[in-house]
This record gives sequence, C-alpha cells and structure tokens, in this order.
Amino acid sequence: MTGKQAKHRKLGNSSIEVAPLAFGGNVFGWTVDEATSFSLLDKFVDAGLNLVDTADVYSRWADGNKGGESETVIGKWIRQSGKRDKLVIATKVGKDMGDGKVGLSAAYIRRAVEDSLRRLQTDYIDLYQSHADDRSTPLEETLQTYGELVQQGKVRLIGASNYGVDRLDQARKISLEHGYPLYQTLQPEYNLYSRADYENNLEQYCLKEGIGVINYYSLASGFLSGKYRSEKDLGKSTRGGKTQNYLNPRGLRILAALDAVAGRYASTPASVALAWLIARPGITAPIASATSLEQMDALIAATQLSLDDDAIRQLDQASAP
Repeated sequence: MTGKQAKHRKLGNSSIEVAPLAFGGNVFGWTVDEATSFSLLDKFVDAGLNLVDTADVYSRWADGNKGGESETVIGKWIRQSGKRDKLVIATKVGKDMGDGKVGLSAAYIRRAVEDSLRRLQTDYIDLYQSHADDRSTPLEETLQTYGELVQQGKVRLIGASNYGVDRLDQARKISLEHGYPLYQTLQPEYNLYSRADYENNLEQYCLKEGIGVINYYSLASGFLSGKYRSEKDLGKSTRGGKTQNYLNPRGLRILAALDAVAGRYASTPASVALAWLIARPGITAPIASATSLEQMDALIAATQLSLDDDAIRQLDQASAP
C-alpha cells in the first residue's frame, strides 16, 4: 500500500529524529548544477524529509573541483531558503582533500570541522562522521576530539562510515570508558544487490548496540532503478560504467523481481528497492541521490510505500547472496 510517509526514526540512541530516507549530496557540484540542487533540496524538505548526507571531499573527483563543493551548495541553499531548522545535516571528515588534509588526527579534525561549518554556513553539524577508518591515529585521539566538538556545540552526534565491527566495538569501549561520544550511526554499502557483507558482518552488531544504519549505494549506482539493463545502457549517465558488474543473471533476476513488485504497487523499481531497505530491521535511512525532480519523486514515493510480506519475500529470494 502507499500513503503516508513512514514514521521518523531516531539516529542511533540519540534524540535526533529523521525521516526514513536520506538525500545523498554527492551529486551537488558534480552532476547537478546549483539551481537544480536548490530545487531538489526544496522538494525534498517540502515533502517532510530532512536528512541530507554529504562530506567535505564531495565532489573533489569532478574536473576542476578541489573538494567542498557539495557542502558549499548546501550552505548557499540554507542561506537563501532560511530552512536550516528543517534539515539534519550529516557530513564527513577523513578522506584525502589534498595538501596533506586527510585522516582523523585531532589537529586535522579541528581544522576540517571549521572548514565544513564555514561552507555549510551553519553553527553546528548534526551528524559528523569519520569517513573511513584511520588506523594511523589512535581511536582515543579521534573520539576525544569529537567530544570537544560536542561540548563546544559544533557537533551534535558522531557516526562512522566504512568501519568493520572490530573497530566499531573498540571505539565503543573507549567511548564508554572515557565518557567520549559514542558512534551513533554507521554508513556501510548496502542494497538489494550488495547484501552479504552487511548482513553477515555488521547487521547483528548494529541491532544489538542500537547503532543507526544510513547505508550508501542504496540503488547500486542507479542499477536498481532499472535504467541499466544491457551493455548499451551503460552510457546513459556519468555513473553508468559502475553498474557493469551488476549485469549478470543475479542482477537481472533482481530487476525482474523489482519490476513485478513495482507493477503490483503501481510504483517504480527505484521506489521499491528503497522501500525494501526502509523495511529492513536496523536500517534508519538509506541514502539515495537524485539529479532530477522526477528522480526525487521516486525517492519521496519510497517513504510512502509499505511492502507486504509477499513482496519482501519475493525480493529477498531474488536477491539472495
């Protein structure tokens, strides 16, 4: 059935509540221009959604960029719209920004957070995430620094991205021992195609400790939207090449199941793939990006789509790792 948006969920064990889908800001400053970015953010917020995920390094990979472009676009939109209070902003630190700006040392985090706050044109970041594990910096140093930022009111919560259970658990023990903030969220790769690593290695731990999961690649770089069904489709977008690995019997079986469920619900494969994630225990808000208002409609529709047990079983079976 379709209808009202699914209830807001808490980020981990915190009091911050988010709608059950996050807008991925990796497209800002890359595949969408500023005016389109503003329209997408307006539509997202006007639909009652509130979690936007970005990173300082987005979108450094595009020609002519140096990093910080995504945060800058969001900051300009906040200034123009006056809707800072409608957003829960999640950004990240730690990936290589060039000129030695990388990692999770105390000195670098203190510098990077000021840069992010300036670009985002805000006094605080709702969710500040370690973008990747930095084994060259002691976890104690990183977590203590985050504690300082929380005390200063610059950061509300912290999260981790691309961490394994061993390091997550080490960090948790250190935080509990010293009174540092706990990682409240985890960003792993997870979608109908890429299931095994998360389900076998991370899911139970996150459920046990109440860590909120805001997974990335929720649509497998667009493959689960049904846009890429053969080799000739790969040139349809900038990200098309990434989907080549999904074009195999299992991938096509998943698309067939998405088509069938979408037909039954008068929906789209993208909305169904996201609704499957939203229904998964432990998932707080899958992250998905959009480059057009039509794609944004599919994201919004996913939060209003409640799949029945038969639909979930059909998708589970078709995508079984």
